[in-house]
Amino acid sequence: MTAMQDVCVDLATEGAELARLVADLSPGQWSAPTPAAGWTVRHQVAHLALVGHLVDLGVRDPAAFEAETAPVREDFETGMAARLAEGLAEPVPDLLRRWARCRAAAEQALAATPRREPVPWLAGPLPASVLAAVALMELFAHGQDVHEALGVPYVFTDRIGHIAFLGTRTRDLAYRARGLEPPAEPFRFELTAPSGVSWAFGPEDAGQRIHGPAADFCLLVTRRRHRDDLALTAVGAAADHWLGIAQTYPGRPGPDRGRIGQYRV
Repeated sequence: MTAMQDVCVDLATEGAELARLVADLSPGQWSAPTPAAGWTVRHQVAHLALVGHLVDLGVRDPAAFEAETAPVREDFETGMAARLAEGLAEPVPDLLRRWARCRAAAEQALAATPRREPVPWLAGPLPASVLAAVALMELFAHGQDVHEALGVPYVFTDRIGHIAFLGTRTRDLAYRARGLEPPAEPFRFELTAPSGVSWAFGPEDAGQRIHGPAADFCLLVTRRRHRDDLALTAVGAAADHWLGIAQTYPGRPGPDRGRIGQYRV
């Protein structure tokens, strides 16, 4: 696989670009509905501020992270909704300042942590570099919804390579979220980066294979597009089934996104 850029550098760049997009929105734009049912642009930014806070807390103070996230780990959906409501109560200027602080703190904490050092997270400890990829995935996924709500096209770069890697690493989350047993057979993923270089994950001789554009793969595993709107191809029944259920995050998957032009979440 072609080497990727440093994940912490890409995390900071992605965050700065999304922050510039929302810096001067009107009240109506903050209230604009996004493809996520019931979520406005403001919901998306409040969620990202919470993610930044939790990443920073997990790196700096694991005991405090465990205590603060206990309600979330007990009931993921209810716990996250309660924390999100706290952020939504803030005036927009305060929310933006808090997101900037949380984002910067998380970026700095991750950059200062050895890549393989385990850091507590909601679904269990992760190496610091993988947690940075999770934070980047959150920015990408919720940023997609913000871009669509504002009618601003998202420009794909090779920063998404970390999300593609995460999508392959978390293959089994999709099964566990649905009470299914993951297949024992490994998958091979062959993806084309926005720059045109090739990224490959998994054993070369695997019978179950997925290939296509990395951008489409990232939209799939963050559940931002329906598989039928993406140029991804599966070889093997298990790989084909996985394309319909893939996700990179814990918790309930929620309803599928509809086809283009008939979105539902």
